[in-house]
Amino acid sequence: MFLSGKRALVTGSTSGIGLAIARSLAAEGAEVILNGFGDKDEIAGLCKALDATHVGADLTSAKGVEELMEGAGDCDIIVNNAGMQHVAPVEEFPVDMWDKIIALNLSSAFHTARLGVPYMKKQGWGRIISTASAHSLRASPFKSAYVSAKHGLAGLTKTIALEVAQSGVTVNCISPGYVWTPLVENQIPDTMKSRKMSREEVMNDILLAKQPTKRFVQPEEIGALAVFLCRDEAANITGSNYSIDGGWTAE
Repeated sequence: MFLSGKRALVTGSTSGIGLAIARSLAAEGAEVILNGFGDKDEIAGLCKALDATHVGADLTSAKGVEELMEGAGDCDIIVNNAGMQHVAPVEEFPVDMWDKIIALNLSSAFHTARLGVPYMKKQGWGRIISTASAHSLRASPFKSAYVSAKHGLAGLTKTIALEVAQSGVTVNCISPGYVWTPLVENQIPDTMKSRKMSREEVMNDILLAKQPTKRFVQPEEIGALAVFLCRDEAANITGSNYSIDGGWTAE
């Protein structure tokens, strides 16, 4: 297990994509720090299964990220995965939601990097991986905060990668399309009802309309890519934005 002796922090990792990444890193021997909200007993079960610890800080403020980093300790791998979404026309977009989305989806990654990079540089090895989105490369209407944050995350990735390029630290992001998670699955019945569509129509004509493969990305596929970016063979991959979106951004 090539990550034995490495400590990996994965934000937003109590479910979905973040949990899949945490599981993939743990399977390669990493000591995993989970972060996120959820049922206390379920989180305890995850920690036991992964031999992990949990730090439940709120990442919508710099103070919260500082608490997270202090609780996590020195980390060899940081995966910025925490995020949220809100959909509304720009003239109706709630200002507080704009602030929260930018804070969680973008600013938290800045704060983990500023606090985590000194240790990585000192060690001469480190990996920073951020979960961006196809929306880091493409825009959609009514998602002004999310699209702005994800575009910003891609730019932040490139900038930090250049700054640490000679230090043994790599910085990359992964940009998924629609990923099959409980969050997506749970949206289907309401969409079926509101649009008077079948389950198959909702999946193919709404959710997968932009993915030429007509297949959801699986969380484990993202986890596998994150693991690869941690390998020594990926030491010269930095400042990159990896699309894993069924061909969405190829068009």
